[in-house]
Amino acid sequence: MSAARDFDPRLTPARPDLAAAHLRGRVAAAHYADGTLMRVVATHTALRREPRSDASLDTELLAGEAFITYETDENGFAWGQSVGDGYVGYVAREDLDPQAPEPTHRLTALRSPLYPGPSLKLPTQSFLSLNARLHVLAIEGAYARIACGSHGGGYVHTAHIAPLAALEDDPVAVAERFLHTPYLWGGRTSLGLDCSGLVQLSLAAAGIYAPRDADMQEAGLGQTLAIDDDLAHLTRGDLVFWKGHVGIMCDSATLLHANGHHMAVAREKLVQARERIAKNSFGPITSIRRLERRA
Repeated sequence: MSAARDFDPRLTPARPDLAAAHLRGRVAAAHYADGTLMRVVATHTALRREPRSDASLDTELLAGEAFITYETDENGFAWGQSVGDGYVGYVAREDLDPQAPEPTHRLTALRSPLYPGPSLKLPTQSFLSLNARLHVLAIEGAYARIACGSHGGGYVHTAHIAPLAALEDDPVAVAERFLHTPYLWGGRTSLGLDCSGLVQLSLAAAGIYAPRDADMQEAGLGQTLAIDDDLAHLTRGDLVFWKGHVGIMCDSATLLHANGHHMAVAREKLVQARERIAKNSFGPITSIRRLERRA
C-alpha cells in the first residue's frame, strides 16, 4: 500500500488521517470515508490548499459545479474533490449544497447579472461567470428563473445562457472574450484567472476536457508539434507550453495568455513573448500541442 505522497496530491483525495473510501488498499490512511456529492450554490467559490480563508488559492469552482465532500471541519471548510477536473482541496461548506438540482444550462456570457426578478432595472444580487452551470426552473419572458439550492435563486437573461449540450465552435474565440481580464493565480472567472484557467475554461465551452494546471494540460492534451526557430507552422488553437505556463495561439504568430507580466489576459506576438519569457521567467518553450479539430 502506497503513501498519499506517492500520488499527485492535487488529484488524490488522501491525507495521512483520511482518504476517500475508493482508495482503500491503494493509499495508507488512518481512516477512510465515503463522499457526499454536493454542488456549488455560490456564484463561485475558492478551493484552497488549507482550511483557512487566507490559505493559498489553488483554483475556483463555479456555480453548479459538483464537489465530493469527505469531511467538514469545525471551521466550516469542506475537504474533498472537484468532480469536473479532480482537484482536491478545501471549500467553504456554506457554498455547497447536497440538495442542489442538476444543471440544465450553461452561462455563455463572459459575466451576467443575477437579478431578484425578471427585470434589468432591479438591483443585481451578484454576477455569474462564463461556464457557470445553472438549473433553469422556468422562462419568464426574456429571463430564466434559476435555482441556487439553499442560497435561493434568481433570474438571468436568456441571451446569456444555453442548454448544456450547446457547445461553442471555436475555443479561441471564447478565450478572446477574456482579453484584459486581470491575472489571478488560481482564478477561473471573468473577475480574474490564470494561464491554465483561461485554457481550461475556453476548451470546456467547446466541449473539450482539459485538466486544471499547465503541466497536466501539457501531458494530457493534443498532439506534439516540433519546436523550431521561427514557429511558422503554428495555427489558431495550438497550445504553447513553458515550464509552468501555457498560452493559446490566435493565429500563426499571435499568442493569447493570462500572465503576470501584463497582470492580465494579453495578446502579443509569440516571438516577443518567447524571448521575454525565456529571459525573465519560465525559460524556453517546452512543447507545442495541437488539439484535434472538431468536425
